[in-house]
Amino acid sequence: MPRSKKSKARGGEKHPEAEGKTQSCGGAQAIAAAAEEESTTSSLQCKDTTQSLPGAESCSTPKEPRRGPTIATTAVFSRRTRLSEAFNSQHEHTVFAYEVPPFTETPGSNCLTRKASLLEQLLLYKYNMKQLIMKEDILKIIHRSHHDQFAEIVKRASERIELIFAVDLKEVDSVVPCYNLVSKLKLPNNGRVRAGRGLPKTGLLMNLLGMIFLKGNCAAEEDIWKYLGTMRVYAGRKHFIYGEPRKLITKDLVRLKYLEYRQVANSDPPRYEFLWGPKAHLETSKMKVLEFLAKVNDAVPSDFPAYYEEALRDEEEKAQGMDAARPDTTVKVNTPPKDTLSITTPPMVKYVKFFPPDKKI
Repeated sequence: MPRSKKSKARGGEKHPEAEGKTQSCGGAQAIAAAAEEESTTSSLQCKDTTQSLPGAESCSTPKEPRRGPTIATTAVFSRRTRLSEAFNSQHEHTVFAYEVPPFTETPGSNCLTRKASLLEQLLLYKYNMKQLIMKEDILKIIHRSHHDQFAEIVKRASERIELIFAVDLKEVDSVVPCYNLVSKLKLPNNGRVRAGRGLPKTGLLMNLLGMIFLKGNCAAEEDIWKYLGTMRVYAGRKHFIYGEPRKLITKDLVRLKYLEYRQVANSDPPRYEFLWGPKAHLETSKMKVLEFLAKVNDAVPSDFPAYYEEALRDEEEKAQGMDAARPDTTVKVNTPPKDTLSITTPPMVKYVKFFPPDKKI
């Protein structure tokens, strides 16, 4: 091979260390680049945006009528965006692609919608890389022309992530403003179940707890898998977020005591069912799970009267149990009989008047 070709070939090879350093920031750079590109077009569409959120109606999505009170799992649809390169890697443990319900875009509302979508990608990328989310990075995504709408854009992105992954965006440092996505349940590794990178499994667990609750606090295994099929989660088929679902549900979450997996009594051939585990009872409640399911369905818990009443009874029972378990701290004072009660008066104080030594009395 000629010398020039060899030198070019060597120059094109990446050193493993250099590749590792660039991999962690490549996704964020791609997102930022897409945000910069998007801002040049969306700024024209939202040119007349006012300086305060209440008046920025031209860039807000109008409220849709509330859907009927039917509980259903989070619908998961495939969505391809130009940011896909930020969520792909040669290594299996750093695959960031995920599927979420698409934003509903209407004419005149694309401005905040697109910004929230870009921010959503950044939040999940940072979570997966186990990095804090700096406010300055968020501002880069939003672009300076929309900084006055920071709170609204962050609210939209964080609410969608909450509905899908059951994690909350929380500020962890106010001195150097930064945020983190925090799991609603105390799963290991902040919702990842196992050590390492990955997206949270809390959303799947909350859906499972909800399904068990709706099935009378005990759900047959076949019903669970039928339910998960609506989320495109199938037993024996590796999922890009949850890995091998059967292992996660029947092994990991059972080992962590969030689920109980037992054989149905006297079943032949053997059948199995799921119940809430002790950790689930400790860290959440029927009311919180119902609130999560209701929010997914753009409703409120009271829209489902039977389940709402059961959740209220559960709250009352837990409160009574806590009161019963609380030690009695009442101080009992033994009061002497009335006829022996004596009143102690303070001792009389004698006041002595002092005169200066040189003064004659």
